[in-house]
Amino acid sequence: MDCSKLKQDEVAIVMVPFAGQGHLNQLLQLACLISSSYNLPVYYVGSATNNRQARVRANTLNPLDIAKIQFHDIPTPEFASPPPDFNSLNKFPAHLEPSWAACMNMREPIASFFHDISSKARRVVVVHDTLMSYNVQDVSSLPNAESYIFNCISVFTLYSLICLSSRMSIQLEEELLKKLPSLDGIMTDEIRERGASQTPYMDIRSGDIHNTSKLMEGKFLDLLVEVTSTQNKKQWAIGPVLPAKLDHVSNTNNICLEWLNKQPPRSVLYISFGTTTSFSDREIKELAMGLEQSKQRFIWVLRDADRGDIFTGEARRVELPEGFEERVKDVGLVVREWVPQPEILAHSSTGGFMSHCGWNSCIESITMGVPIAAWPMHSDQPINGFLVTEILKIGLIVREWEKREELVSASTIENVVRKLMASEEGDTIRKRAEELGEAVKLSTEKGGASRMELDSFIAHITR
Repeated sequence: MDCSKLKQDEVAIVMVPFAGQGHLNQLLQLACLISSSYNLPVYYVGSATNNRQARVRANTLNPLDIAKIQFHDIPTPEFASPPPDFNSLNKFPAHLEPSWAACMNMREPIASFFHDISSKARRVVVVHDTLMSYNVQDVSSLPNAESYIFNCISVFTLYSLICLSSRMSIQLEEELLKKLPSLDGIMTDEIRERGASQTPYMDIRSGDIHNTSKLMEGKFLDLLVEVTSTQNKKQWAIGPVLPAKLDHVSNTNNICLEWLNKQPPRSVLYISFGTTTSFSDREIKELAMGLEQSKQRFIWVLRDADRGDIFTGEARRVELPEGFEERVKDVGLVVREWVPQPEILAHSSTGGFMSHCGWNSCIESITMGVPIAAWPMHSDQPINGFLVTEILKIGLIVREWEKREELVSASTIENVVRKLMASEEGDTIRKRAEELGEAVKLSTEKGGASRMELDSFIAHITR
């Protein structure tokens, strides 16, 4: 990492993501967006392992844009990197706890990096995850530095969490309120305490950036401002921060894209549960049978949850029902490696997405106009799933959050898949998703709502 190239009159932007794929990804997308569109120097600060992970998995980002980002590796203490417990009824990835604990020891090296860069730039602008608030607190001791929280979850989820934790009423129609998932079982006590321990350091920030669009969540942005009015922080809804145009197709020879090229338009269901979900052998068997019985085309990304260090340890080889892949070979494709998800969702043959509803996946699906079969697992996912299915009405729920510890049967899966992919109701939902996707894409182009918000943020930090 070289700060010596900085010019004294420049504004330097420093991204400090939390150690999880969803966070690393969104902040790298934002880094590339700012660097390529506004030609500002951008630094990306994390452990060597996380910085490498962010680069290796940089789906659809142009390598030329990534090359402009200056990665700064922070030493992190050794930590255990156990495999996930795929038999656990609670889907929260508790096995990542040691890596998150290690991530909390970065305050001093981050502070020294801030000091170094602030002596060379006109202003230092730190953009960080909520969960890194403690680590970036030394921003407040520098006269020419300021910080902003980048929220990696939907505004509706953030608003709901604030209301529910402070016992305020959520402004929703009565019918919807009855259906809103509870917060029971969304996370472990450890991560709840970790989140709470960040609160004292959050007041330092000068504002909040949201990876969402006013088109999708305008009402909830207004409500969020109301419930946080005492904090008096500026808010910008600049999303989606992913590249709207996939000019740079990273894996043109990818097996998934080759396979999709041979399928009819909007006929394929893409199935992926992100980087923090593991299924038990029984759950995998039911899903396999449900897909087979639905007789719909599919691409299924069958992977275990990430370990804390994705570059160590052997991945579990998940066994499918005997003869399954042979029987479905004309309609289905099972892949076990990392896939270019935004490009799969953008492909004209993709007509649905069965998803855990992590915010990255939701925003990619929405932008590409693909409806969602929502199957939330933990954290912000149940409320994101509710936003998608009940408020935006661009998806169907696979199973209710209250039944999260019950086995989802093959017949339930079959029914949802058929409804989404091969029914009039599914077609209506798909049309709505496509219309929203077009509008969201336009909002990120010149003169669109999200682009104007981003311009406003950049004007503010370069004032």
